[in-house]
Amino acid sequence: DVQLQASGGGLVQPGGSLRLSCVVSGRTLGNSAIGWFRRAPGKEREGILCVDDNDARIYYDDSVEDRFTMSRDDAKNTIYLQMNGLSPEDTAVYYCAARGYRCSRDVIAFRFWGQGTLVTVSS
Repeated sequence: DVQLQASGGGLVQPGGSLRLSCVVSGRTLGNSAIGWFRRAPGKEREGILCVDDNDARIYYDDSVEDRFTMSRDDAKNTIYLQMNGLSPEDTAVYYCAARGYRCSRDVIAFRFWGQGTLVTVSS
């Protein structure tokens, strides 16, 4: 079975940074698109960033384009989301999801999902 485990969330002060991890099992990153989504309180789940099977990165939320970056550790089959300059508006449950092979901003396009990890930005 394909499984994704998101972790790394927690409480961070405004302006701070966090790095989220998404460990993928059951498929390789080389034939996957991995998307990061978030659901803020009272809002719909939205796609924010994605890396495809050719390692192309696509931003779907321009509010994070200059603050969030993705990287990967192929040895660990893990995708990372580095989040800098966090603000309270970034408070959300963050999810990683996998599909093959192209990126999409749409929740319905992704077949496999992690459980999500909560990021709270507050003083």
